[in-house]
Amino acid sequence: MIKEFAKKARAGSIDLVEHTRKAIESAQKINEEYKYITELGDAISRAQELQKSAKEGKAKGKLFGVLITAKDAICVQNLESTASSAILKGYKPLYNATVIERCLEEGAIILGKTVQDEFGFGGFCTNVGKGYSKPKNPNDKKRVCGGSSGGAAGITKKADFAHIALAESTGGSIANPASFCGVVGLTPTYGRVSRHGLISYANSLDKIGAMAKTVEDAALLLEIISGADPKDSTSASTPVPEYSEIPGTVQGIKIGVLESAVDERCDNSVRKAVLCAISKLEELGARRINIELPLNSKYALAAYYILALSEASTNLAKFCGIRYGAYDTLNGTYNDYFSRVRSDNFGDEAKRRILLGTFARMAGFRDAFYTQAAKIRTQLIKEYKEAFKKVDVIITPSMPTIAPTFEHVKKLTPLQSYLMDELTCPPNLAGLPHISIPCAEHEGLPIGLQIIGDHFCENKIIQVAKTWSQISK
Repeated sequence: MIKEFAKKARAGSIDLVEHTRKAIESAQKINEEYKYITELGDAISRAQELQKSAKEGKAKGKLFGVLITAKDAICVQNLESTASSAILKGYKPLYNATVIERCLEEGAIILGKTVQDEFGFGGFCTNVGKGYSKPKNPNDKKRVCGGSSGGAAGITKKADFAHIALAESTGGSIANPASFCGVVGLTPTYGRVSRHGLISYANSLDKIGAMAKTVEDAALLLEIISGADPKDSTSASTPVPEYSEIPGTVQGIKIGVLESAVDERCDNSVRKAVLCAISKLEELGARRINIELPLNSKYALAAYYILALSEASTNLAKFCGIRYGAYDTLNGTYNDYFSRVRSDNFGDEAKRRILLGTFARMAGFRDAFYTQAAKIRTQLIKEYKEAFKKVDVIITPSMPTIAPTFEHVKKLTPLQSYLMDELTCPPNLAGLPHISIPCAEHEGLPIGLQIIGDHFCENKIIQVAKTWSQISK
């Protein structure tokens, strides 16, 4: 566990420089085979600095000496941060994202950046930008990692050193790859964690969260990065509990089981694994309550894509080849130049989402699409609020299948790909905290269990997740 490692490192019983050197070598070997990391940072210099402080008796921090990776959309000072898109190739921020600053204050070492679907546009981490490699599933290299935080999940699973990952979710980009790779993915309430320094996909949906091998480690990272930030007006001032100290128990906990989430749309192996996990939690004192969320099931996915793509269209408009991002020789009209730069440097999925989002917010369509989707989101939140009057948490599968092969993904239409987000989009759209934890395996591949809580009730989902992790060891 991360806590134990940091305690030993603070006491000076670990040679941090040697440990970090070995970790870098291990990460490089993993990366040669699996393609998780886009860029490595100067971890050795940081390790030397921390080791000196330990020798002087000045060591402090909950993450002292722990190696952190950051999803490529999270800015790290002087380290290429491109959201895995060719249009931002070469961009090295002059500042750190708030979450990076908070990790550094606790003694963390930045190992590097992890690959993702370009700007977060995908559920398989196969929509990487030009010049980037698609990461391979750590359990089977013929399969995808899931997206968009595929690199974060993959390195978390394969790392043989003390490591946790900063990831980000807009519509499922933490829970999805956590499920497919077999790690813990913790997505906080919208506003719980500052978005300052995040390269945006959709501002009203983006959430920075944690990936780790254990629930305790993910909870610790969330504890560190949470809290109000004057640099982000959407960050909440709600007090942050000590998530890492929350005990694991389900005695008296009311679990809402969304019946439509475990119907025939899920693979049989996934449905059986999730229902079995719920039964075991009942044996430990939890109470099962079957629920339905009609609006959620019918409208959430469509509303999510209209809102997310509309915001993406706006956010990506600034990458026009003049002020930000890639540029070209100034020839032709502005429209010619703008179109050429963007056509050459955005991938196919990015172009598709920009076009769809632009259409949805055009004059004459805005009220029919964007405004209606916003109204639906409000109603979905109300529906969830009513459900949480009856239950403490809601449990669903994280994903309806195990990780598909690259060949299978190639055959999917865009619509079929989007439908894979049916279980992860609703809590993201409503801004609810949720955690994906491994609950079983099918043919050697992990199945994820998703636990959803009410706004700012991360403590409850962590409590249930810890219980499951204790009985599933």
